Amino acid sequence: MNSDFANFKVLNMTCTWCGTDPIYVEYHDKVWGRPQFDSRHLFEKLCLDGQQAGLSWITILKKQAGYEKAFANFEPSAIAKFDADKVEELMLNPDIVRNRQKINSIIKNAKAFLTYEAEHGKGSFSEFLWQFVDGKPLVNEWQSKSDVPAVTPQSEAMSKALKSLGFSFVGPTICYAFMQAVGIVNDHLVSCPAHKECIRS
Repeated sequence: MNSDFANFKVLNMTCTWCGTDPIYVEYHDKVWGRPQFDSRHLFEKLCLDGQQAGLSWITILKKQAGYEKAFANFEPSAIAKFDADKVEELMLNPDIVRNRQKINSIIKNAKAFLTYEAEHGKGSFSEFLWQFVDGKPLVNEWQSKSDVPAVTPQSEAMSKALKSLGFSFVGPTICYAFMQAVGIVNDHLVSCPAHKECIRS
């Protein structure tokens, strides 16, 4: 990272959790907290957030392209057809986290997603997730990183509801990280330029 870019970030980017790794900084600036309403994209992000359990998000972020290739671009109908042989193949794939429970969770989640949308209509998964904030982003006004919670009543409710539908790796902490990432909540610090940008998204 050149010095001009680094200086710009020091002056303008105050959500310091992403550090200075360019891939993480770009994720903060262009993806994290931007409201997302597409059901398939939300399914993908929920699955990826589940993969970070016990790991750092940067680990999964750097493997995202590998996950997209391994899991059929996160097309639920394709993933739902993965069988035991496919799971064994994925267990040998160095481009993803080779954890059997986590691999199976994506397949399980794809089936749960398809069942829900078959019963409620195409695009209904997005409406289901956004209902926990009444359909519009919850804009917080945190002053420092220490103010930001890891779990909220909304994420606990989402976790419980997702589990009842058959989803896995969707605990309250994972759900809140997911809510932050897809803009269901805006948890950029108020001093961060992205806080206002996400409101306008």
